[in-house]
Amino acid sequence: MIIFLLMTLFVVISPGVDTALITKRTISGSKRDGIWMAVGISLGSLGHTIAVTCGLSALLFQSAWAFQTLKWVGALYLIYLGIQSLWVRKHKDEGAQVEPKRSPLTQGLLSNLLNPKVLIFFLTFLPQFVTDTDRAMASFLLMGLTYTLLSLIWFILYVICLHYIREWLLSPIVQRRMEGATGVVLILFGIKLLFTQGG
Repeated sequence: MIIFLLMTLFVVISPGVDTALITKRTISGSKRDGIWMAVGISLGSLGHTIAVTCGLSALLFQSAWAFQTLKWVGALYLIYLGIQSLWVRKHKDEGAQVEPKRSPLTQGLLSNLLNPKVLIFFLTFLPQFVTDTDRAMASFLLMGLTYTLLSLIWFILYVICLHYIREWLLSPIVQRRMEGATGVVLILFGIKLLFTQGG
């Protein structure tokens, strides 16, 4: 269990799509938006936990058509978020006030649920720590809930830290660079996902 916790912490704090989305939403919106984004992402992890526990993810992974569909939808959604970020940056350059409209909870939830890499992670990471096959379902559920809780705690702490330096980050130059960088990162993640072999 100690090894699982250490590995989980390492995975949780590693920068990725979730971190990029939370950073963007906290800076362009507010601490409240960032926290709701974190809750949405954590609910997505909870969804994957339930799917793995029920065996649905394993079935999906074995279906080439279903997996490819999930991969393409997830990739296109990330690219959409990236383009949206660049669009916000462009309009800020033009002096317009552009506020995020989509619910951060929904955005975080969809970005996590539609990411097949998260699905693969749960399918390959959690089984490594199952020691009793007779209690595999209970173990999957416990580990998934632990991962979800640690993710939520880490992201909330991250949002709070961002909030304290938000004033500096809200300067026009920093914001434009942040929006642009986040947009490019999300688009690259989406394109990489599109051309990743698997399923």
